[in-house]
Amino acid sequence: MTRHRTTTRYRTTTRHRAGIALTLLVAVGTLTATVPAVAAPAPLTAATTAAPASPVVEALDRAAHPLRTVEPGGDTRDLRPVDRMIGDARVVGLGEATHSSHEFLAMKARVFRHLVEEKGFRTFALEAPWSTGLRLNAYVLYGEGDPRRIMREEFQRDYLWWNNAEYLGLVEWMRAYNRQHPHDPVQFMGDDFAWAGPELYDEVTHYVARTRPGLLARFTALYRDLRPTVATGEYIEQYMNKPYAERKEMAARTGEALKLLRQRGPGTDRTGYDWALQHATAIDQTARGYAFDFADAEQIRAAMRYRDALMADNVAWWARHTGDKVLLSAHNAHVAYLPDDPAHYPKMQGAFLRDRLGEAYMSAGFTFDRGSFNATAPAGDVRRFTLGPAGPGSNERMLDRVRHRAYVLDLRAVPQPARTWLRNARPTRSIGTAYPEPEHAVALARSHDVLIHLHRVTAAHLRDR
Repeated sequence: MTRHRTTTRYRTTTRHRAGIALTLLVAVGTLTATVPAVAAPAPLTAATTAAPASPVVEALDRAAHPLRTVEPGGDTRDLRPVDRMIGDARVVGLGEATHSSHEFLAMKARVFRHLVEEKGFRTFALEAPWSTGLRLNAYVLYGEGDPRRIMREEFQRDYLWWNNAEYLGLVEWMRAYNRQHPHDPVQFMGDDFAWAGPELYDEVTHYVARTRPGLLARFTALYRDLRPTVATGEYIEQYMNKPYAERKEMAARTGEALKLLRQRGPGTDRTGYDWALQHATAIDQTARGYAFDFADAEQIRAAMRYRDALMADNVAWWARHTGDKVLLSAHNAHVAYLPDDPAHYPKMQGAFLRDRLGEAYMSAGFTFDRGSFNATAPAGDVRRFTLGPAGPGSNERMLDRVRHRAYVLDLRAVPQPARTWLRNARPTRSIGTAYPEPEHAVALARSHDVLIHLHRVTAAHLRDR
């Protein structure tokens, strides 16, 4: 497909889990299960305890493709089975079992770099706000700004997990790639909504001033007091603390602005209109995401469903309008077909993407047996937690008996009896922004198409902390 640049600063080329509980759940505290006190870390060992072979383990052994490393760079022949598993998929959701373990983030960078070079993928999508993605994309495409400063300013509060050395390395690799391939660049996008940066409002009002100047005063009035003037974290905190009626009124105004833009149509600048409309949509998504009654449990469930639906909408829009193949990074739960916590999350982004894209979407999850991660403790401080081997009856306990310390499985092609075993729900580690939290039962083969299992993980390297 022909690729061309559009006209404004943030235009691109053509061609949370339950995770960032979007501040909604974090602020309201809707986890209903009682969580245990933090236990003393179990000691780490070099390998799992030897156990007699079982028919399930033997079948998993036959199906497992060993991974040479999780670190990006070097020989990627061990990823060729992943190429076959992806096939013709144009959007691949790659999860994580914690939000802040190095090996998950490093493996995502490794897979993305391989897919760029071998499968024609061109966009890395992150569970982060749309406007954050635009700022990072301006750096990746044109070298605008300092990625360290952008990440420091954008990844605050519930997004602080993304301000890490691993993603900084990926963004810098993407910029270096584009210097060498200026006519076929890679891109960065954010698909979430908890923050709508001032750049979005500027993009929409500048477009209106240029193409519909008679409407500028109306848009200025509708967007009054909405354009952020404070830092990301403070903005999110202030928005959450606004009265419900005020949040509903703000969403009504962003909705009216979006409706006005739709009614006027594209005129002679179809590309400029499409991007302005999407930016106005992102502004409206933020306002509507906060326009739920967080004192009502059913409203919170509706808010979580809305969030996953809009993230899927944004990824599908990007893939359609740029023509790019997309690697989507999010928590396992968000890229999955089934929720691991249906009481709070009725339908996940992966299920919405399968609805929108059919088999052009593929879901890949992660599991791990032991190791460390960063998360928010009950007292509200960020800590490093360490877990010992997975418990009896868990998915991880069986998966870690396979002879490889890191491997990938095509869950659609695993032989019996492992295939049936993988379709049954059992306890699985699924750790978001806070720990400890309730453990959920996950049917891996019904939630994902592909699984990457790692024996051990280590905490990610958070920046500016």
